[in-house]
Amino acid sequence: MRRRTVMMVFIAALAGVATIAGVRLFSTRSGEAAAIAQGRQLYAGMCASCHGAKLAGQPGWDRPLPSGRMPAPPHDASGHTWHHPDGVLFRITREGPGAVVGDGYESDMPGFGGILSDDDIRAVLTFIKSTWPERERTYQGEMSRREIGKTQ
Repeated sequence: MRRRTVMMVFIAALAGVATIAGVRLFSTRSGEAAAIAQGRQLYAGMCASCHGAKLAGQPGWDRPLPSGRMPAPPHDASGHTWHHPDGVLFRITREGPGAVVGDGYESDMPGFGGILSDDDIRAVLTFIKSTWPERERTYQGEMSRREIGKTQ
């Protein structure tokens, strides 16, 4: 009888842990899915006109325009967005490229901090990152971890 009681308590505890883990996993995935959906919608309305509906950027994005400014780069795996850590991507989006590049750098891209909330910016970046293949996501995640390590 005692052995059966211990076994029942063990099974109940295991079921409880599995339920909690499943809820956390599901809520993380559903939270990320919601951010991706929100980011996709914001990207379509705020970014796609320059960076492309399929994130392919403007033609000749790696060569200056006659104005001396750079065309909008792709945000898919063919570009360099995934080379940058989260903090840099967030700051470029919020404040504009000139805030990160410095030295009077001029860009056609405005900062979106006065238009989008910080959560909106994070959602757009979550959407963009969701389109990358595993290799690029892994690399960018490592760059972000290194960035956090430098600031702590």
